[in-house]
This record gives sequence, structure tokens and C-alpha cells, in this order.
Amino acid sequence: MFHIAGRLVPLSNGADTSGVMVLVSLPADEQRRVVAACFARTGLTLEQLWLRYFALGGDVSELELEAFLQGLTNLPRIQRDMVAHAVNERLDEVTGVRRAPYSRGTGEDTRPRGPLAALVGLLDGARRAPPERLPAVIAMAAQSLGLVVTVYLADYDQRSLRPFLAEERPDRAPLAIETTTAGYAYQHADSVLVEEAEGPRLWATLLDGDERMGVLELVPGPEADLRDPALRDQCQWLAMLAGRLLAVATRYGDGLDVVRRRRRRDPAAELLWQSLPPSTAATNSVVVAGGLEPAYEVRGVVFDYSLSASTACLALFDAGRDTESAGLAVSTALAAYRSARRAGLTLPDQEAAVDKALSTQFDGSLTVRGTLAELDLADGGLRYLEAGRESPIVLGGRTQTTLDGGRRLPFGSGPAARIATARLRPGDLLVLHTAGLSGARDTHGEPFPFADCLDHNIAQLPPETARRVLQAVKSHCGNKFSLDAGLLIARWSGLP
Repeated sequence: MFHIAGRLVPLSNGADTSGVMVLVSLPADEQRRVVAACFARTGLTLEQLWLRYFALGGDVSELELEAFLQGLTNLPRIQRDMVAHAVNERLDEVTGVRRAPYSRGTGEDTRPRGPLAALVGLLDGARRAPPERLPAVIAMAAQSLGLVVTVYLADYDQRSLRPFLAEERPDRAPLAIETTTAGYAYQHADSVLVEEAEGPRLWATLLDGDERMGVLELVPGPEADLRDPALRDQCQWLAMLAGRLLAVATRYGDGLDVVRRRRRRDPAAELLWQSLPPSTAATNSVVVAGGLEPAYEVRGVVFDYSLSASTACLALFDAGRDTESAGLAVSTALAAYRSARRAGLTLPDQEAAVDKALSTQFDGSLTVRGTLAELDLADGGLRYLEAGRESPIVLGGRTQTTLDGGRRLPFGSGPAARIATARLRPGDLLVLHTAGLSGARDTHGEPFPFADCLDHNIAQLPPETARRVLQAVKSHCGNKFSLDAGLLIARWSGLP
């Protein structure tokens, strides 16, 4: 994937005194011997070294790496150099320790070039960087590809892409997701090349796995050509790694989060948002996406999920908006559900745990509506129960099916339900929702056409389907919600 340039070193045999520089290759076995000796000085375990090597793009297994270090097998030059660089990253942290050699000599200029330089610059720069410094680190990494970059983050209303450090870049304004090229790239989680009078410009989606964080605006310098497919591929790689680092950095500081906020959240909403998993996640078999409205005043709705190789576990809880304790009630339900699920309990036992926690905490004075579901990723088998009145929906092809089995009273108030079953077909979309969606009304009392909106947006990526449905209900009711709107959707691909 990556190319490490050969280094120039002076002739040392006395045959040439003109200062001419030539490439000198280090024998593979000698490189391996010194790399192994340097690894012994790093204090890293084999697993820690392999993780660093893998992050650089290495593609041999931990077992093969161990065999290489012990001299039992050899590796291709590019893989040996990645191991050497992983060792040297650690040696840079331990001052005064001899560095591991690369395959093409030991000249003065040991810096990587091109895509690897961008990778190393991004990883090195992000280490211990405060969150608000990360966009500048991304910009410096992009310079290794000959590009000038601007970071835009999606706001929590999912309406605009907001430039980072806008006060230092007065020529950069927020971009509407619905009507701009940047927004188009964001909607489709892709990159879009635009030919403009001053030259090409690339918009690439910042991705944390499958969660969209925003976009990168990439403008070429004098020696870069965005029309080159290889460079565009490298830009997508940069956007994916940058998205992951931005998501991680958001967890330990407010410098990035404040850019995404258009106004202050109330305390109840702040508590609930901090309880949520990422809005989007995926495996080969399933993509899950969720969202809440009103984003800054949500009081009593949360969603949750857990993905494994075999199962997708989904949950949506709704305690309403009409009591001051709604946030506490729904947080209690969420905590009880997670505790039971993570303990490996069955779906009926998870249901019982939520009931018990609410009954103990509120003595029957507060109840929580919601849905629990488990999707078998091998065959599409679905097990579910619905506590309240908002039945799950399955969309597939041109059909829309309401799953009305597994009904029970709200959690904390009544007997357990019999677990209901259904079966999804590859490509089907499973929809969990609250009454704030299906029951939303405009100022004239007209109900929100929830089913039609789902049908209209089923062809989109799941996170975009969720975004569009929530934007539509927000427009329908003028952003004045009588009930919180919660949405959690999952598309099963049928792939192993």
C-alpha cells in the first residue's frame, strides 16, 4: 500500500571523493538482526509492536512477525521497513537508544515520503495533541500529499457542515448539507471531485468507521494532481484516518464538540447524549444508525445497540417529556439493559432486568416504553418485544410490514411479554421508533407521514435515511416537539 523511498548515503570506500550520493541497500538478514536487537530495547511486547506495525499498513500476522524477528522467515522489503518504522516510533519515545535500520541504507534523511509521510505525520501529530489542535495536524499531514485542507464538522442538527477555526479563515462559511457539493459527499459518505475555474477541488467524507463526522476540503498545490485516481484514493484514506482520530479526540475535550453545536444543550439533553453510542456502526452483515430530536432539548429518549459477528442487539427507550424525572427513568432503563446484555443474559432476562430496575427505583410511579430486539446475522432471524404502542417496522422492496407481536405494558408496570419472532430478507430495513415520530403533527394538526417518508428514503445509506427522516419530521412540526422523536434502524445485508 505504501512506498518507502530509498535513501541517499555517501560512498564510504574511498573510491569517490566528489560527494556523489548513491543508493546502498542493506542486506535483508542484517536488517532483520538489527531490527530484532532494537525491538528488544523498546520494552514493547510482540503484540504491541504488531499493533503499531499494523497501523502503518503492515499485512503479515503477529505469528509471522514473531518468526521474522527470530530469523525463521524473511519478509518483503516494504514489510521489513514498516517493522523498522514501528520500532523507531517507540525508540523516538525512549531517547538515546539506537534506531533500527531501513533496507536502503542509513543516510541523513530518514523521513518517509508521500502517503506514508502523511500517515506518520497524522499519527505522530495526533499523539497527545489537544482536540482543538487536531485539524491543524490533519492539514500538516495533507501537505505531504501536496494538498491544502480545511476541516468541516457536521453540526448536531445535521443541517450544515461547519468549518473549524472559522475565525482564522473568514473565507470559509458553514455549508448546507442539503444544497452543496460538500453536503452531497457527506450524504453519500463518499468523495466528490469538482472541476472549478481555478482547478479541481475534492470533498471527502470524514469517517469514523461508518459514522460521518464531516468532510475534508482538499485543494491541490502546484505539484499535486487530484485527477490522479491514486491520489484521490490516498485522500479517502486520509479522511478515514482523520475521522477516526477526530472521534477519539472528541471524547476527552470540548474543542471539537463546540464547533458542532449551534447552541447550548439543556442539562437533561446533555446527560442523554453522553449516554448514547455512536450514531452509526457497521459490520459486513449489518449497518445500524440512530438519531434523536429535538437535538438540544431531548428529555426522555435513548437508543442503544451492540454488534458482534453473530448478532445485532437493538434497544430504544422512551420515558416521555412530561416529567422532570423522564431523563432519570430512561437512563435507568438503559443502564439495566446494558448491564444484563453485557452479562450475556437472554432477551427475556434483559427485559426482566429493565422491569426490576424501574420498579425498584420508582416504585411503579414512572414507566418507560420501548423495544428490545435481537437480529441473527446468519439467517436474518429476529426476536423482539415491544413495551408500549410503537411496533417495529420492516421495509423490503416495495413492502412495509408492521411487527405487532411481542406486545406488553411499558417497562416497570406489568407482566413480561412472550418474545415474538420474524425473519428479515437480505437488504431489509428494520425500523424502531418512538411516538414522537409517528405521532408528530404540524400547527394545523396534520400528522407526519412517517410511513411515506420511510418509503421515500429507503434507498439511502442507513445513516442518511435516519438523517432525512428526522429532518423531515423537524420541518413538519416546525421544530416544536410535543414528544421526543427517537429512531433506530438496521439494514441486514445477508453477507457472512
